[in-house]
Amino acid sequence: MGTFLYTEETTEGIRLSKKRFTEDEREKLSKNRYVIKVSDKAITYADEFKQLFIDQYMTGKTPREIFEAHGFDVTVIGMKRVEQSAERWKKAYEQGGIIGLADSRKEASGRPLRRELSQDEIIAKQEARIKLLESQVDLLKKLDTKERLLVAKGMNLSKVKLFELIKDAVDQGLGRMTGYLCSLFNVSRSGYYSYIHAADSRLKRALSDAKAGDLIKKAFQRRGYKKGSRSIKMILENEFGVIYNLKKIRRLMKKFNIVCPHRKPNPYKRMAKATQEHRTLPNTLQRDFKKGIPGLALLTDITYLPHGRSEMAYMSTILDASTGEVLSYNVSNRLTLDIATDTVDALKKQKRVKLHKDAFIHSDQGSHYTSPKYQELLKKNGLGQSMSRRGNCWDNAPQESFFGHMKDHVDHRSCRSLQELKLEVDRYIRYYNNHRYQWGLKKMTPVQYRNHLLLVS
Repeated sequence: MGTFLYTEETTEGIRLSKKRFTEDEREKLSKNRYVIKVSDKAITYADEFKQLFIDQYMTGKTPREIFEAHGFDVTVIGMKRVEQSAERWKKAYEQGGIIGLADSRKEASGRPLRRELSQDEIIAKQEARIKLLESQVDLLKKLDTKERLLVAKGMNLSKVKLFELIKDAVDQGLGRMTGYLCSLFNVSRSGYYSYIHAADSRLKRALSDAKAGDLIKKAFQRRGYKKGSRSIKMILENEFGVIYNLKKIRRLMKKFNIVCPHRKPNPYKRMAKATQEHRTLPNTLQRDFKKGIPGLALLTDITYLPHGRSEMAYMSTILDASTGEVLSYNVSNRLTLDIATDTVDALKKQKRVKLHKDAFIHSDQGSHYTSPKYQELLKKNGLGQSMSRRGNCWDNAPQESFFGHMKDHVDHRSCRSLQELKLEVDRYIRYYNNHRYQWGLKKMTPVQYRNHLLLVS
């Protein structure tokens, strides 16, 4: 049985084709938003798709990629049809520009037919399109890295950006082309005019954002340490008398590229065996950090502070678990037992907080804290002792958190000597105790919260 040839009718003419569409294929094709109608012989494509095809073809995409990206099944259409459509549209574009792609057939739409455009009008529209594309290129150069990445991945620009491009083209003398420019970007004229009419409110909001952004930047750098959105909110309320919600602060931080430092997780602590139950001494604390009694539960630990070219220092601290206040600390270039015992001696000498009669110090199971000499010193000073489970950093979480925040703000690696490092640590601890507002302390500083607890007790 021979092959029957028949003609395929299109918007551009008539040609021979061999493939007919089945009823299921016609139904599938008709659901595509870029198909105006489909018969068993031919497909009538929307002008919008032809324009999209030319725009993307000029960026280097193949016809197959463009068709598939817009929901067409090339195995159903046939690669021959795709290639022939591409050739017709390219030829039409070369001859008549974007206007040459329009469907010129007469249809009984009930609306008066448009007159044919003169050569001067066609040239004017081509020039308008060129200016719009030039504005688009200029905008892409101004976009930040994140926005460029979105565009490269094929994601569309926001409508506000598109309206900006249209306005830029109109300002260049294309005021009578507004409707045409809107159609090129597939945005509504009413939306564009709403954007234009809202210029005053946008300017007002931009000025308001700039003013608020200046305040947020001041709070962000307050006392020389960078902060996150919650700390900024508390600084604004307590020291500037300004109340912004967190959503606004985070929006403006993103807008003005204000980035808070984030601590990296410690991989060794993540791998710790948290289920082991071996204890040198019982865990009296049991993670009940917020006892609400200053001077009762105290936390201690030691951390490393590299500095200079290859020097190493060590820091021991004792924190009040109820308030987070640093009660005593010791920075040394030796990791001997003295670093821990000297911190206890400094605790007994401090006058800010009166220790509770049942006060105890909670630590990990490090060799300093299991030392008979250290344990004897605690007993001598009337202090109890509690220890975390082996390998479980969560049992001393507030102390670990303090060290993490401190290392975010103290640039210990830039300190050239131990003395310089001690000065930086002293400065940070004064700031931490007296000026660093904390969300979990009812938005107070550790010293303020300690005084609050003493008043209500």
